Amino acid sequence: MDSRDVDALVSRLRALGRDDEQVEAKSCGPRLSTDVWESVSAFANTEGGILLLGLDEREGFAPVRGFDLDRTLSQFVEGIGDGGIAGAKLTNPPRYRASTALVDGSAVLAVEISENPIGTKPCFISARSMNGGAFKRVGDKDIRLSSTEIFEMQMAMTPSETDREVVPEVEVDDLDEALVDRYIAANADSRALAGVSRDDRHAALRRLNIIAPGGGVRFAALLTMGRYPQQYLPQLMIDVAVHPTPDRASAGSTTRFLDRQLCEGPLADAVDAAVHAVTRNLRTYSTIEGSGRVDQLEIPREVLREGIANAVLHREYHALFQGQPVSVDVFPDRVEITSPGALWGGKTVETLTDGQSRCRNQTLLQILRKLPLSDGPGAVVEGNGSGIAFMTHQMSAHALPEPGFRALPDSVVLTLARHAVEIPDNREWLSQFADRGLSRHELSTLMLAMSLPGVSVQVLRDFLQIDSDEIRQMLTNLEEERILRRDGDVWWIADGAAARRDHPVLARGRDDSDGGPPRGDDALLAAISPTIPRSVHEIAEATGRTVAAIRPVLRRLVADGHVTATAPPTSRNRRYLRASD
Repeated sequence: MDSRDVDALVSRLRALGRDDEQVEAKSCGPRLSTDVWESVSAFANTEGGILLLGLDEREGFAPVRGFDLDRTLSQFVEGIGDGGIAGAKLTNPPRYRASTALVDGSAVLAVEISENPIGTKPCFISARSMNGGAFKRVGDKDIRLSSTEIFEMQMAMTPSETDREVVPEVEVDDLDEALVDRYIAANADSRALAGVSRDDRHAALRRLNIIAPGGGVRFAALLTMGRYPQQYLPQLMIDVAVHPTPDRASAGSTTRFLDRQLCEGPLADAVDAAVHAVTRNLRTYSTIEGSGRVDQLEIPREVLREGIANAVLHREYHALFQGQPVSVDVFPDRVEITSPGALWGGKTVETLTDGQSRCRNQTLLQILRKLPLSDGPGAVVEGNGSGIAFMTHQMSAHALPEPGFRALPDSVVLTLARHAVEIPDNREWLSQFADRGLSRHELSTLMLAMSLPGVSVQVLRDFLQIDSDEIRQMLTNLEEERILRRDGDVWWIADGAAARRDHPVLARGRDDSDGGPPRGDDALLAAISPTIPRSVHEIAEATGRTVAAIRPVLRRLVADGHVTATAPPTSRNRRYLRASD
C-alpha cells in the first residue's frame, strides 16, 4: 500500500467524518494504542480491514505530532506474535502487511489485516479470554462477539450432533404414526432396512434414526414426524410477519404487523403453512398462456418453498439457538427469510451457487430428503445442492433480481425481491402499445428491456431459460407490433421520448432527446465516487436499478478503464471507484 492508496483512504474518511467498516485510524502518539487489538480482532473476525496508525480522527484525520513510527511498528509486530510468544497479545492472530506512507507530509503506518480463514476464528485478545476479547466490525465500531457468534465460528467445520440427540420425555407415541409409516415405506427397498423383518418395527425405527438404541426419540425425528414438536421445542417454528413499511420499525407507522402467523407442527407442515401465509400477502397478476389467462404470484411459490425449506434444514439447532424460530418477514418490496446460525462447512456467499451441498444437520437431511410429502410426489428437500440455482433461474424467468444472501456471524438472510408497484405500472404503460394480452415471457422480456441497457437473445436465454428460437420468434413478434425496436443484436423499448418521460421506470437512465438507446453508463458513473469506494449494492440503490442489471455494465466500465475495482471479482470486499478524468 503506497502513499496514493493511503491518500485515497484518508480523503474518504475525511469526507465521511469518521472511520468506516473497512478502515480504522488510531492516533497512537509515542506508543501503540492499546485499543488497536480490538480493531485487529474485529477485522480478523469479519472481512479484514486497514489500520492507519498515526492519524487523529478528532482532528480531521490529521497526522499526530510526536508519532513514533518505528516504535509503533515494533510494538505491533511484537503484539501480533512475530516478536515471540511472550509478547503476543492475540490468540489466532491474522495475517497482516505493514507499510509506511506519507499523509500531509508526515509518516504514518498502514497495516492491512486479513480476514482469518474458516476454522481459525475467533481471533481474540488473550488476556480477556474468548468471551470478553473477541470482536466484530460493525460500521466504524468494534463490537464484542456474542456467545452464539463465537459458537458458530468455533463449530464452522464440525457437523452438529444436536439432530441425533434424544429429546427428554418424548416417547414413540408422540410421533405421528402415519408419517412414520410413510417414511418406513419410502425406505422399504433401501439398504437402510436390508435384513430387517417387515414385522420388526422397533428395528426399523432404530435403523432409520427415528429412535436411539435406548429407545428414546431422536431430535430430528421429533421435528419431522412429531404430532406437535413444539410441545417440547416451543420456539422451533416459522414466524411469518407482514410489515406495512420497508423497515421493521417506522416512526410514521402505528401498525406493527399487517399479518402474523406462527407456523407450527412437523417441519413439512410448518413449511407449507409459511408458504401459504406469505403467498396470501403477495400480489398476483395475469398473463396469457396459450389460449387462457394464468394468475402469477409476484414471487414464484416454488421459490418461496425452496427458500423456507432450506432455512429449516440448514439452520443451527444447538441449545444456544433453540429460542429462535426461522423468521420470514414480508415487506412491501421484498421477502426476507432469516435462518439462525452461520454458513457452515466452509461455504461463503460467493460459493453458495457452486452446486456442492453441505449440511451441518446430517440426520435431519437424511430424513427430510426421503420423507414423502402428504399432498403429492417428492420430498421436503432434495439435498443435492441445486436449490439456489433453481431459485435463481425461477426468479430470472420472472424478470426478478437473483436471490440475495447476507451472511452474518450467527444468521443467514435470504432476500427475494417483489415486483411491488412495478407490475401495475408496467401493465398500465404496456396497454398503450399492446392490443392483445401478453404472455409471461413477453411481459418478462419487456420488464428486462426497461431495466437493462437493451436485451439480446443471449441475455433472455440466461434470464428466461427457454429455447433461443422461441426467443427470436417472440422478439420478432414484438418488433413487428412496434413494441420493441432492433439495433443490430440488441432490442430496445420502442416507446418514444414522451412515453419514457411519463414512465417511472423508463425515466431512469434514459436519453429523452432522440429516442435512442438508454444511457445507463452516465447514471452509473454519476453514482460512483472517485474517492469513496462503493459496493455493487450501494450503486444499485443509488441508481434505482437491480444488482443483476448493473453487474454487466460495471464489468464493461472496468474493462474500458472508466471504473476501477478495489478487489478481485470473487472478493466480498470488492468496491468501485470512478476513474479520474
